[in-house]
Amino acid sequence: MDIYLHNTLSGNTDKFVPLEKVVRMYHCGPTVYNYAHIGNLRSYVFAGLLRKLFEYEGYETKQVINITDFGHLTSDGDEGEDKMTKALIREGKPMTLEAMKEIGEFYTKAFIHDLHTLNITLPHHLPKASEHVTEDKAIVQNLLDSGVVYPTSDGLYFNIDSYPQYGKLGNIKIDALKEGARVESNPEKKHPADFAVWKFNKEFGWDAPWGKGFPGWHIECSAMAIKYLGETFDIHTGGIDHIPVHHNNEIAQSESYTRKEFAKYWLHNNFITIDSQKISKSLSNDIYLKDIIAKGYSPLAYKYWLYTSHYESLANFTWEALTGAAEAYRKLVRLVASVPHATPERSAISDAMIAPIYMNLNTPESLAHMWNMLKDDTLTQEQKAGALLELDRILGLNIAEEARKSSEIPDAIKELAEKREEARKNKDWKSSDDLRKAIQDAGYVVEDGEHGQKISTL
Repeated sequence: MDIYLHNTLSGNTDKFVPLEKVVRMYHCGPTVYNYAHIGNLRSYVFAGLLRKLFEYEGYETKQVINITDFGHLTSDGDEGEDKMTKALIREGKPMTLEAMKEIGEFYTKAFIHDLHTLNITLPHHLPKASEHVTEDKAIVQNLLDSGVVYPTSDGLYFNIDSYPQYGKLGNIKIDALKEGARVESNPEKKHPADFAVWKFNKEFGWDAPWGKGFPGWHIECSAMAIKYLGETFDIHTGGIDHIPVHHNNEIAQSESYTRKEFAKYWLHNNFITIDSQKISKSLSNDIYLKDIIAKGYSPLAYKYWLYTSHYESLANFTWEALTGAAEAYRKLVRLVASVPHATPERSAISDAMIAPIYMNLNTPESLAHMWNMLKDDTLTQEQKAGALLELDRILGLNIAEEARKSSEIPDAIKELAEKREEARKNKDWKSSDDLRKAIQDAGYVVEDGEHGQKISTL
């Protein structure tokens, strides 16, 4: 079956045609100055789904998610506070590369743990920016020699006028950038949108022929993508906020360096709001996977909730919505658990269920067809379970494993649940809450229904 993807570069939903036998994908990764909140993680659920679709269709894949463990200012431009430096100050660390690397390693491990928790297959490469400065320097030197980069007192900047196609991703107009430019942080720039490929810092950073300092954030992605995927590769993804600046900058510098097309397909996921508000630490509304788990929800219920919205749509998170998603997810797990030795069945899955995913990853439509299938009285439970598990080969909701675990609830957990039920009958709410927490800490969740308690895995 053909795969179609909405390509930000063309503005169309294009049929996917791989450049070679292996589908090569680069996904803008996290800046590891803190834990990733649930909005950040949407990008990697999306990236994981994309990879599973290609592999389901029979393609080999090569996937890269970069780790930014130094640099990266608070905006995609060259102004604002440096995130990794901010982390050093927050955690009382010395202002050294060693301390920055230590913080980066801690939050990288946390990010990888989140990927495992969401049942996202780890990429083939997770390169760290701090370990690819040599590659950055090689590109900067080439761009400097070719005259598209020029020096100022605070760094080396890419001259966007040297690249006539600047802004082609998302159809960004250069004239609008001129008219809407803010007060310049560097008045020596030739154009307000010129961007740094190297920032000078005499005290902190790496030595280079043009001066000690740091590679620009954009150059890091170009260097790592080219090293692991080649000068031209199939797919580049990221959040929609990367389109105007970061991704256009990547294209301009990469194609000026290689004289080749950088990436063929550009895909972008939309944001998540929480109770209709933008996620912001200043609003104290940032939510993490650990918060979801602490409230007794399975992290895979959150992944299911993400699939109820198209990746290009703005999704509004509420705890009520997650509750609904959690119940829906548990129904799927219970169905599979009720069928001994259930296995994926390619012949059981209908085109109606799977075709929407092939059409630009339309998971909401696919889920709607899935629920219609589960309501079909002409199908046996075995057929339903087989079709569901076949679909899950793409969705990665880990239903089979969760079903296996739910059918093997330990006696110790059942005893805790019985004690909790007794406490509830006696209206001993504190003991009931304490027992619920003990059950949750052991990796299970207990729900109260009209027919009594239900125990399942988190």
